[in-house]
Amino acid sequence: MNTTTLITADQLLQMPRDGYRYELIAGELKKMTPASWKHGDAGGRLHALLGHHVVEHKLGKIFFAETGFLLARDPDTVRAPDIAFIHKDHLPAPLPEEAYWPGAPDLVVEVVSPSDTMSEIDGKVKTWLEAGVAMVWVVNPAWHDVTVYRSATDIKTLTEEDELSGEDVVAGFRCPVREIFASP
Repeated sequence: MNTTTLITADQLLQMPRDGYRYELIAGELKKMTPASWKHGDAGGRLHALLGHHVVEHKLGKIFFAETGFLLARDPDTVRAPDIAFIHKDHLPAPLPEEAYWPGAPDLVVEVVSPSDTMSEIDGKVKTWLEAGVAMVWVVNPAWHDVTVYRSATDIKTLTEEDELSGEDVVAGFRCPVREIFASP
């Protein structure tokens, strides 16, 4: 017998701030531990590079960590990627009033933290792809690589010798993988 009390996205929004971030997975709270500095460095570098490209070319909206995306209702799922992008052609007019963005972005970036398990990363990627995300980038600061997911079977891992591309999702974006992990 399941005695877990499920909460909604609205209840998540009203929770008192206790210094932690939470995601909501099928109605159950998941506490997010603070990220390591390597996580923040790689995520910050990629957000700056990608954000500059998106803004310069007026491609759409770029979102930083903490932004919740409402992916499912009853039970509710709210996930918060490290970086997200929505193409301007997919932005509704007017923009939503909801606290969490209703639906999935076009691109999601997840940066691996030392506390993340492969099972957790796989679960995030699966959730994003099932919600309709066109491309997921998993950035791994420990290995200095980026794994690109277009589907459960269209997967490629890029090393520092490779170039990361926005392909048809973020038109024109290209970045040597080494730039994501470069030292000042």
